[in-house]
Amino acid sequence: MANICVFCGSRTGRGSGYGALASRLGRALAESGHTLVYGGGHVGMMGLLADAALEAGGEVIGVIPENLVNVEAGHGGLTRLEVVTDMLTRKQRMIDLSDAFLTLPGGLGTLDELFEVLTWRQLGLHCKPMLLIDENDYYRPLLDWMKQADGEGFLRGGDLTALILCRSVEDALSALNTPNQG
Repeated sequence: MANICVFCGSRTGRGSGYGALASRLGRALAESGHTLVYGGGHVGMMGLLADAALEAGGEVIGVIPENLVNVEAGHGGLTRLEVVTDMLTRKQRMIDLSDAFLTLPGGLGTLDELFEVLTWRQLGLHCKPMLLIDENDYYRPLLDWMKQADGEGFLRGGDLTALILCRSVEDALSALNTPNQG
């Protein structure tokens, strides 16, 4: 099966919905035989995601920069935890390890990771599937902005269609298992 990189928050946000979403995804990826690749933290949505995948018997690879090992409490129970020098190396390593990318709600770091893989796709540096789970319209304002940028001529044809919008974990798994999503 594939290595699926998940970008998500190092916090759980307000309410229990975001954490529950991360747990459902982690469990579903493991039960589908996918290996989870993520930011290596044991806090927030990242920790819930990894814990759920591990509890379901999945393999989990974390990649965390040295300066965040203590801040994000590097997860000690993973299949493998790679400690790298900096954030740039983290993103590069996560991209190299992964066959597809899936984004859950998160903050600036999550958006940085999402836009990194979108930009690399735009530049032709990869053709891996990129999925966005937008279960409760968390990303609606961002998607609206992206449509506006496209309408104003700042994006090329295909830039928006490269990002597969999913409304649920089940939609995301279905999209991951559909051939030619890259």
